[in-house]
Amino acid sequence: MDERLIEDKSLLPVVEKVESGKRLTLKDGLLLLKTKDILTLGYLANAVREKLNGKFTYFVVNRHINLTNICVGTCKFCAFRRKKGEPEAYELTVDEVLKKVEDGIKFGITEVHIVSGLHPDWKFENYLEFVREIKKTFPQLKIQAFTAEEVKHFSEISGSSFYEVIEKLIESGVDSLAGGAGEIFAFRVRKLLCPEKVSAEEYLEIHRIAHKLGLKTNASILYGHIETAEERIKHLLSLRTLQDETGGFQAMLCFAYHPKNTELGGNFTTGFDDLKMISVSRLMLDNFPHIKVFRIMVGEKLAQVSLNFGADDIDGTVIEEEITTKAGSNETPFITREKIVHLIKETGKIPVERDTFYNVLNVYDGVEVASRR
Repeated sequence: MDERLIEDKSLLPVVEKVESGKRLTLKDGLLLLKTKDILTLGYLANAVREKLNGKFTYFVVNRHINLTNICVGTCKFCAFRRKKGEPEAYELTVDEVLKKVEDGIKFGITEVHIVSGLHPDWKFENYLEFVREIKKTFPQLKIQAFTAEEVKHFSEISGSSFYEVIEKLIESGVDSLAGGAGEIFAFRVRKLLCPEKVSAEEYLEIHRIAHKLGLKTNASILYGHIETAEERIKHLLSLRTLQDETGGFQAMLCFAYHPKNTELGGNFTTGFDDLKMISVSRLMLDNFPHIKVFRIMVGEKLAQVSLNFGADDIDGTVIEEEITTKAGSNETPFITREKIVHLIKETGKIPVERDTFYNVLNVYDGVEVASRR
């Protein structure tokens, strides 16, 4: 990068490191996260993104399903959960879930994404039944289901170890664990916001076990609430360390905090902060194949911009999503394959329809599909 184009000269050593392929440190990450030189940051993140994935930008045709919003959790940043008996509380039946999946088939979904509340009365077997029935009825679909928080809950209500729980999830048809519940690993933050939730150590151990059992998973960070810049970077470094050990993470998701209807309250993140978080994640997580932008969190327009700031995955069609919507997202959850392709092409990137494991299904490198594998 031409030094004359770098507005923040304090970034020069970091620029040199990135361009020479050297691993960044905590200090480097803090410089990047605190800089106002967003163009230099974007240039570096995009360079790394294109080195890893070229101009390919991935998406999946999927359907999100939230089995229940009845939850025993106490997370202060959650607007989704309800207590049993409250007016908006719901719990889906197996038949209702199968109907939702069936409705998604007409859109060509290849993946069902399931996360749920921690229902006070459901047993582990209830959750397993949903997965088994989906897999039995729609064997062609991949199921990405449950976060580390849910795995911990299943362990507690069944008296099983994390290892045994994940084994049973695999036997029932789970193909990949979801990346949620990472939030911020710092003990200070978790103690204030979600003291009963899966700890940082438990989150990492659950993903470690999943990787050892052959499951690919995603990871996440929830930023923009009460965390510090240093706590964000240390979170990324913890994920990078586990990825060095297992190689089992496929993608990193940067979740922007949405404050509406939450106990915590506060403000929405800015577009500037969103782009910095995505870019810094791409630069710090040198061993992660993909950085995913969740368009429902940042909006379609900023999601487009992020594709030139380190992100190479724009998630999917989703069809239905409640967790972020309840917290104040104004984005329509459902988006068609055609619109995703259009959004990606406008950025100069190449739209690539993938499956859960990033196997290429379609490359839209022209008016029509260029290839199908």
